Amino acid sequence: MRRDLFDEEHLLFRETVREFMAREVVPHHAEWEKDGIVPREVWKKAGELGMFGFSVPEEYGGAGVKDFRYNAVIVEEIIRHGASGLGFSLHNDVMAPYLVDLTNDEQKQRWLPGFVGGELITAIAMSEPGAGSDLQGIRTTAIREDDHYLVNGQKTFITNGVNADLVVVVAKTDPAAGAKGTTLVVVERGMEGFGRGRNLEKIGMKAQDTAELFFENVRVPVANRLGPRDGEGFFQLMNNLPQERLSIAVAAVAAAEAVLEETIEYCRTRKAFGRSIGSFQNTRFVLAELTTETEIARHYVDKCVLALNAGELTAVDAAKAKWWTTELQNKVIDRCLQLHGGYGYMTEYPVAKAWLDSRVQTIYGGTTEIMKEIIGRSFGF
Repeated sequence: MRRDLFDEEHLLFRETVREFMAREVVPHHAEWEKDGIVPREVWKKAGELGMFGFSVPEEYGGAGVKDFRYNAVIVEEIIRHGASGLGFSLHNDVMAPYLVDLTNDEQKQRWLPGFVGGELITAIAMSEPGAGSDLQGIRTTAIREDDHYLVNGQKTFITNGVNADLVVVVAKTDPAAGAKGTTLVVVERGMEGFGRGRNLEKIGMKAQDTAELFFENVRVPVANRLGPRDGEGFFQLMNNLPQERLSIAVAAVAAAEAVLEETIEYCRTRKAFGRSIGSFQNTRFVLAELTTETEIARHYVDKCVLALNAGELTAVDAAKAKWWTTELQNKVIDRCLQLHGGYGYMTEYPVAKAWLDSRVQTIYGGTTEIMKEIIGRSFGF
């Protein structure tokens, strides 16, 4: 079925992103995987092309356009080029709403121009060693002392954790108040007591810097709080999580499509018993099943993108998209790897890297089990 999500300007933007990927990313990504990090210069080059902060007002350097289709183009092209090291979706899809919608004029002036230009790389610090999907279980504190907070605690699994200049930290300003005692504060590079642990070694996404962060009596100005008052952090997180989960779903479908395309071509050219393996009924049936499910997923996710643009995407809709597409992504890639036979286990083949990179998709942004719980609670039982 014809895909009609994008307009002409999105298609032109896609060409710009593809040229950037071919020139600045693909020739170097294997080396970045060995290094475990993407150079900061790549972020600046992307910023020069207008790849960050579409929703940022024009006076701060952005396009002033709230249209998630531009975000989707970048996610899809990153995935289709196998560039899992680029933390652009975290910057664009997760962080932008916090820095655009929750900041005052002074904060916008300080942070948004660098955000758009790629000079200020961002991260959000939610997960802790003892609290992942359970955000109410965090133990990091930000205790108010006059015009500062004193931040103490530890975070882990933080995407862009090594490169980040601005880290939105989820902390307890009133540990006794439960969800109502959570506040978002921005910790900046160079603040005394703010430390980074090791760049974590992962199964996949090896070029993406994922780090532990440590906060020991970090004095953070109250002027770095997001929102006008303490205690609103949990609700701010809940409001922005649907967009984050949709971004993950966009990536999941793009990954499934890319691997399917490569696998179909492999099955067309790979010979066994004197004929292409694509001519065997089992191969055709497997590919028929996977392409059907992926195309159905594609249309649901595209519908969610339009709903987000219209301000109508619900937490339940986003949860459905996130769990279904990420589980499908893992299913598609695993079965495509099987069709590759022994070559599928060789890292020189794209399906092997995709298999390694995809596994985390059902975990971060809220596990599949948490997504089903969100949907289940909507029934009102």
